[in-house]
Amino acid sequence: MISCRTRTEWCGLKTRMDHVGLITSSYPDGKPGQEAAGSFVADFAYELSLHLRVTVVAASSVDSLTSDGALTVRRFAVPRTPLSLLKPLRPSDWIPIIQTLHAGRRALASLAKLDRPDHILGLWALPGGYWAEAVARQYNLPFSIWALGSDIWGLRDVPFVRTKLKTVLGRANIRYADGIQLARDVEEICDLECRFLPSTRQLPQPAESGLSSKPPYKLAFLGRWHVNKGIDLLLDALFLLTDQDWEKIAEVRINGGGPLDGQVRNAVRKMQTLRRPVTLGGYLDKREASDLFGWADYLLLPSRIESIPVVFSDAVQLRTPIVSTPVGDLPRLYEKSPFGIIASELSVPAYAEAIRSALNSVASKYVDDLNLASQEFDLKKIVARFLDEIST
Repeated sequence: MISCRTRTEWCGLKTRMDHVGLITSSYPDGKPGQEAAGSFVADFAYELSLHLRVTVVAASSVDSLTSDGALTVRRFAVPRTPLSLLKPLRPSDWIPIIQTLHAGRRALASLAKLDRPDHILGLWALPGGYWAEAVARQYNLPFSIWALGSDIWGLRDVPFVRTKLKTVLGRANIRYADGIQLARDVEEICDLECRFLPSTRQLPQPAESGLSSKPPYKLAFLGRWHVNKGIDLLLDALFLLTDQDWEKIAEVRINGGGPLDGQVRNAVRKMQTLRRPVTLGGYLDKREASDLFGWADYLLLPSRIESIPVVFSDAVQLRTPIVSTPVGDLPRLYEKSPFGIIASELSVPAYAEAIRSALNSVASKYVDDLNLASQEFDLKKIVARFLDEIST
């Protein structure tokens, strides 16, 4: 009979896991604007640490080490943050990119040498997958990669980078993507299976909740003020609403920040001059985001390009109906569970009509479908599945 005296011995059909390493380019440090982008990584790591030891190796502006129970965070310094600002096609970024790649590899190799993990998860395909693949190969460790749309869609058409993407994805023991179509795109790059693994945050219960059964309704937007997130599309759609439409709106709250800041503020000022009930706010932490979703009757999601955004899973968790554009995986998800209104096409008039349809609908009627959809975005189930799959 085979015993399981050590952490890496085979036991039945599973390999016992005691320690998982996460290597990532985005991990929140309390700065405004990082909550939506990186906090789900922190929530995933924390939930994982309830089952075994977890060490997060994360890019940062300075070196640091913190530990809380079974969760340790080792930050390594890189020349420039956030890493998303570094562009391979910009020659002035080549030196900081090379320095960043070396820094991440050294930090993860140090972990593998001093406190060898049983498995490494790279977040995301690049540079996390590069770091994970290099160190896993050096120390003979299994590793997996979790891809986001930003690294696959943004980098797959860069010739040299696409080759590196194919290499690291192809060598991974398991490939994940946080979108359904994104998983197919990963498979097209490496000709190997990629599994859909949703990204979701663990939100506190809101201070208030409960959907209205009739207007006037409360509408909310939360996200980056960026063309990809469609904040300009939303504002243009709001200008198309009639006086009769606005009578069915109690308030529109727009929260976030980003490169379209001036455009957003000017548009909101114009609407306020017209006595439209629109208010503007900044980035929100998780508690504040939860309260916003609990307050709202509808989340406004006007993205131009998207996989499955974190705010989508936030709204589903808190049972807030969604008014969305038909991009990415959203049409497919709406077909499974009609938990709101989806526009007929990606355009300002179509999105204005979607908002108008929501105002003439019964917001509370979507609760049953939201309850069903929330099961797919349950963090505990996501972590349990990840543990099961890397242990097989």
